[in-house]
Amino acid sequence: MRIFRLSLAAALLAGGVARAADIPVTIYADAGYPPYSYDKDGKAAGLYHEIVKAALARMQGYKVDIKPVPWKRGMALLQSGAGFALYPPYMNTKDEPWTWPYSRPLYEEHVVAFCRKDLLGGRGRTRWPEDFYGLTIGNNSGFIVGGEAFDQAVRDGRMRVSEARDSATNILKLKLGRIDCYINDRYSIAWTMRQLKAEGRINDRAGQAEVVEAAVIAVKNGYLGYTNRDQGRFPFKADFVRQFDTAIDSLKRSGELDRIVRGYLK
Repeated sequence: MRIFRLSLAAALLAGGVARAADIPVTIYADAGYPPYSYDKDGKAAGLYHEIVKAALARMQGYKVDIKPVPWKRGMALLQSGAGFALYPPYMNTKDEPWTWPYSRPLYEEHVVAFCRKDLLGGRGRTRWPEDFYGLTIGNNSGFIVGGEAFDQAVRDGRMRVSEARDSATNILKLKLGRIDCYINDRYSIAWTMRQLKAEGRINDRAGQAEVVEAAVIAVKNGYLGYTNRDQGRFPFKADFVRQFDTAIDSLKRSGELDRIVRGYLK
């Protein structure tokens, strides 16, 4: 009888009937960075959400909840060790030492400066940040995207930064002349401007400035970043990191990641 019971248990385990419950995990997502990552009716949405979701579908042993939060709050959760992971930070161990490790790269972004056209004139401002000294630059709250020379210029008082909670707010400020330029990913700015135009919130009528891309700042990859301040709170971290990276590698080899990107950004 004992042999029969052991054989039955082994058969159930082999069939997955008696496996332990999946570990609950919460991942945080930027709530204000469309089309890459944003809050849509209280739920995470965007290109990075689709990539992360596809990777999670290839993993085993986890039940993952993705929660959109303001970027600064997400970073604060990683910094305190209360949050397990957040997407999509750029790799920045100097300014954000609490974020480690980073996943495999998820997507390559192009950080640019969009400015009011009337400020450019015949000068052709193209060198970042030298050609933009004296201007007020819009930035999403908590984003570190301008580069070290830009950060130093701000500290030296050569440029000013005005932060807002999301891309839409910064673009509205730019169109209304409250800031001179706005720095972020090229596609995110263009996508958000199209949405605002469709909603009738911006146009090029009198009183709203015409804006154009003025300079390329950097090419950056977005990642899933993990906290390194958890003090053992997430004992499954090493396995999760390994499985997630393996899943991203698989998505790239199969071409599925490229299909996700083309389908979302068409």
